[in-house]
Amino acid sequence: MNALTASAAIASGRVKLANVRQRSLVEAKMRVLIVAFLFLFAGVAAFVRILQLGFFEDAPERRSLAEALLPPRGEITDRNGVPLARAFPAYALWYNPKAFGASGQPLVKSPEEVASALMQIFPDADYNDLLRRLKSDKPSYLIRRVMPEEANRIFALGEPALEFPRENQRYYPQGSLGAHVLGYVDGEGKGHVGMEQVLEKQLLDPAQRGQPVSLSIDMRAQGALEDELGRGMMETEAKGAAGVVLDVDTGEIVALASLPSFNPNRSDMAYNDLVFNKVTNQVYELGSTFKPLSVAAAIDAGAVTDLSVRYPANRPLEIGGFRIRDSHTLGASLNVPEALIHSSNIVTAQVADKLGGPGLKKTMAALGMNERPYIELPARGFPLWPRGHEKTGEWARITTMTVSYGHGIAVTPLHLAAAYAAMVNGGVWRPATLFKVDPAKAPAGRRVFKASTSARMRQLLRMIVVDGTGKTANAPGFRVGGKTGSAEKPGGKGGYNRTSLVATFAAAFPMDKPRYVVIAMLDEPKGTAATSYQRTAAWNAAPIVGRVVPRIGPFLGVVPDDTRDIDISDLSPLVGKGGGE
Repeated sequence: MNALTASAAIASGRVKLANVRQRSLVEAKMRVLIVAFLFLFAGVAAFVRILQLGFFEDAPERRSLAEALLPPRGEITDRNGVPLARAFPAYALWYNPKAFGASGQPLVKSPEEVASALMQIFPDADYNDLLRRLKSDKPSYLIRRVMPEEANRIFALGEPALEFPRENQRYYPQGSLGAHVLGYVDGEGKGHVGMEQVLEKQLLDPAQRGQPVSLSIDMRAQGALEDELGRGMMETEAKGAAGVVLDVDTGEIVALASLPSFNPNRSDMAYNDLVFNKVTNQVYELGSTFKPLSVAAAIDAGAVTDLSVRYPANRPLEIGGFRIRDSHTLGASLNVPEALIHSSNIVTAQVADKLGGPGLKKTMAALGMNERPYIELPARGFPLWPRGHEKTGEWARITTMTVSYGHGIAVTPLHLAAAYAAMVNGGVWRPATLFKVDPAKAPAGRRVFKASTSARMRQLLRMIVVDGTGKTANAPGFRVGGKTGSAEKPGGKGGYNRTSLVATFAAAFPMDKPRYVVIAMLDEPKGTAATSYQRTAAWNAAPIVGRVVPRIGPFLGVVPDDTRDIDISDLSPLVGKGGGE
């Protein structure tokens, strides 16, 4: 190779090397530009997202750590801290008809097969509603609350269209117990009917929802009351039942039951009439349970000063074309203790007549019988209050007489409980409440009866249980006092249906120092073998109280004591023999 050829070869290699270096430099610059562009794109995207969060969304960094740790809805407990309602993370069952795309079939199996399989997991669900939703091309919830074990069973069906979004759900650890007190939370997170509705703002308020709300309810008493009312319903084939346990000094409701009940955990159910509260929202003519209240009004006003005075009782009273009669003849004459013990309409009407309409009306109004019951619940029934004279407002004579034994006036069982509390606690009426009350801060209330009148009524109520129609409520050692009431339900054309009764027993214990009022009511009980084929309160409602009191007394601080009782020795000589409801 000559020198010229060598020089040309070297020059050619240098050119190639220069070209390679130039290309490498260009490639490096391009890579730097690409990386810079990617960083620029990421920065712009982040900036846009920050703007979006700042202007359109509630960014997580705006929430404090403390708020993030709070439950989504506050907890509700009973008076002893037992949880009644709490929030917990759960699954829902969602149907996604686009699971396989817009054109694919959403279900592997037929809608009928899937609906049947879901019914095996959720027996309370509505098959027709599930089938309708599964055949639809619209996404929707099938079940709003699904437990993990249920989700596993659904997953095993192998249907991708059945999805499980996580949600915060309301859970009621006690099931249906106390359902009418608590109410329920719907699928949208809104409280209904009970304290869930009343406390809605507080339970959702970040400043308050971290602190549980303590109610006055004692779940042990609630369980006993519901259990015994349910037993009474079954034994008498009644259509419903209601009951309440009330602290006579504070107005606290320790238990409140309306049967049949519902399960608030099933927020997807159609509750219909089950959510209706018979204790606070339904008004009834509560019959002879009004007789002690009328007698108390007469004693307090001085219309009755001598309990030994006898009233004719052997024939019906004829008043303005109306006849007031007893269920059967109780004797030629009765005094007031005998009239209460044997439940005489005739004698009670004469006592009320002696008192007069204005006096009885004033007492009933002071006991709150002319307005909705005082309670925090939203469902509160308005009483059927008798009309007075068009100009003076005074009750007619016949109205005064019938109201005295619980006819012509309709109130809720809660009205009756508050009235009995006033009658036995020394004479002071207080509003009922579902919030726990410090005894030292109990509301002052209003005086309705003198303390001496209240003391006398405690004796008379105890005598009714010892010697009269309330014997089946006489729980040994608990000194129960009370009154039966068996009222025919109003029928058509202004009359009464003789085949439909409301049977009630209103009681308090212990009568030597009353602590609690207990009301038990059965709606349309039948005479069955369990009640010796009798329908009246002495045979069905009173035994319920007789079973409830021994169950709830000990943990409410009332210990049975057979050595103590209220002294009725000054009244016992006045009482003869007789009978009643």
